Amino acid sequence: MTNLSIFSKMSALADKHKAINLGQGFPNYACDSKLLEAISKALQSGKNQYAPMMGALPLRESLKSKLNNSYNCQIEISNICITAGATQAIFTAILSLVRPGDEVIIFEPAYDSYIPSVQQAGGVSIPINVKAPFNAIPWDKVRKAVSPKTKMIIINTPHNPTGYVWGKHDFQNLEEIVQHTDIVVLSDEVYEHLVYDGFKHRSILDYPTLRDKSLAVFSFGKSLHVTGWKLGYIVAPQKLMEKFTDLHQWNVFSVNSFIQHGISEYIQDTSRFKRIAPFLQKKRDLLIDGMTSLDFNMLPCLGTYFALWDYSSVSTLNDIEFSEHLVKEYGIATIPISPFQSAPLASQIVRLCFAKEDDTIKRALAKMERIVA
Repeated sequence: MTNLSIFSKMSALADKHKAINLGQGFPNYACDSKLLEAISKALQSGKNQYAPMMGALPLRESLKSKLNNSYNCQIEISNICITAGATQAIFTAILSLVRPGDEVIIFEPAYDSYIPSVQQAGGVSIPINVKAPFNAIPWDKVRKAVSPKTKMIIINTPHNPTGYVWGKHDFQNLEEIVQHTDIVVLSDEVYEHLVYDGFKHRSILDYPTLRDKSLAVFSFGKSLHVTGWKLGYIVAPQKLMEKFTDLHQWNVFSVNSFIQHGISEYIQDTSRFKRIAPFLQKKRDLLIDGMTSLDFNMLPCLGTYFALWDYSSVSTLNDIEFSEHLVKEYGIATIPISPFQSAPLASQIVRLCFAKEDDTIKRALAKMERIVA
């Protein structure tokens, strides 16, 4: 197989060398037993046939309540479509709206599915490079990048891989740029509940003028620690949802029925979402404090379950070479940052996933000690 993603390559290398995998972003701990009970109940009660194309009604009703209580919006169930994971929602949104020659502005480093999706649609990606330590978006560059061909701007907050969380000023800048234009915003918010240190996740749904021309994507896999279930959803105004579902009905139609019904019951208790950030912040602190005590330079992480390590003080290798070196020599798998860029970029930063058992993080830190020994 050719053109494997960096995630697949590094996970295969980790398996080969029996390394601790802090690379690919998936938890290695169990999800809530109450969630499994709700899923089992739905399965046993016969929720095993096709769900409606837009998604199971009880789940969409639950999400309507959750969104309207969480954000400054009044979403209807007709604005919500359940998808086969967030990546499918992103892919379908791009292909349903972007036409050959259209330009799509993307902030880099960027999740690796964005550009291939734009290419599949015949669009042209316009990258905006955000420089380390990735704590400020260069809005002047964004303004200069907008052209009559700009069809879409893709945003991601909290941001993978940098952990940056958008503030009010970011949305104000975006609002100023897209107002009085036909530009559509695709907002990737899969880490909405993974925000730390007292910061708040701001959604594009909080801003009425942006909400009316945006599609927002969310993930149950990230929020409920069940990435293998590949279930997400997209929220959009009617005019954009119609375009989305015109394609969604043909490439997926509907997604797993009993899991939708089980999640619907589980999220009736919305307090469960409030437990996610404190749970993962402890793991973040365990990793970052441990790395810092080894004199490794860890970049700020306000959201997601990824932390960035600037390893320039311990190696001159580029990030891909260093990631491979870590696996082979130290038994630790990470993800290099350069593949999150569309153009070759000298980088000495790698991404670590801390959605792991505490023991896994501690064993990784013990291996890291050998680097400075």
